[in-house]
Amino acid sequence: MSESPAERLVDLLGLERIEVDIFRGDSPQEHLQRVFGGQVAGQALVAAGRTTDGERPVHSLHAYFLRPGVPGVPIVYQVERVRDGRSFTTRRVVAVQQGKTIFHLTASFHRPEPGIEHQLPLREVPRPENLPRLADELREHLGELPEALERMARRQPFDIRYVDRLRWTEDEVRGAEPRSAVWMRAVGPLGDDPLVHTCALAYASDMMLLDAVRVPVEPLWGPRGFDMASLDHAMWFHRPFRTDEWFLYDQESPIATGGRGLARGRIYDREGRLLVSVVQEGLFRPHRG
Repeated sequence: MSESPAERLVDLLGLERIEVDIFRGDSPQEHLQRVFGGQVAGQALVAAGRTTDGERPVHSLHAYFLRPGVPGVPIVYQVERVRDGRSFTTRRVVAVQQGKTIFHLTASFHRPEPGIEHQLPLREVPRPENLPRLADELREHLGELPEALERMARRQPFDIRYVDRLRWTEDEVRGAEPRSAVWMRAVGPLGDDPLVHTCALAYASDMMLLDAVRVPVEPLWGPRGFDMASLDHAMWFHRPFRTDEWFLYDQESPIATGGRGLARGRIYDREGRLLVSVVQEGLFRPHRG
């Protein structure tokens, strides 16, 4: 019996420990040009977390995508124990594939303590139950999905629902604000390990954050006019959460210039609590004719 997409995600995050601070992660043979960046970020964070005592949750990560990974080739994660202090634990992770460094991550762990409390509120958006699944919305517009999209829909570990209707024409795109928002949750249970939920969210956070950069330029699900790649990624984790429960990923792009676009994201739960803040820069190069 084949695994569900959620089970495959948990397996993907279940690294093999091959030395005290060295781990190996699978990289599925997907029909992609490069390994999905969220997979590398999630696996690297697992490696970092497995070298701590587990008493301090991760509160931030900062990462650089240095080279594209090759699908189907395992990735080795080498962890450096930078600091084990009284309040904070710091780890640096280098991801290596075929003898080349493809990714760097630094993660900091801290047990929450008393302090000031405030947050930006969740804006008014439709609830996920009132929105169509992404795959259904694509089928409604496209009819039968192209093979690549159908395969993606079957293997997608997250239920994704766009808050705003998808735009399909240049006229619809023109004048749109550079922002996007989606409700998401894993399509099945992910277990009870908090680190798995954190790393699964790191995986999800790279899936569509750069959408906000593209919204004023081209339809999100039409042919792309740009080659696009994540350059760096930063996350701050504010509160505990479960990635198999609904969360809103609210994204905006304050600027795109010089071939790069910046995107910011805020992740809320259904009750409006701010869980995670995300920032990413991406490279956008026009297709060469």
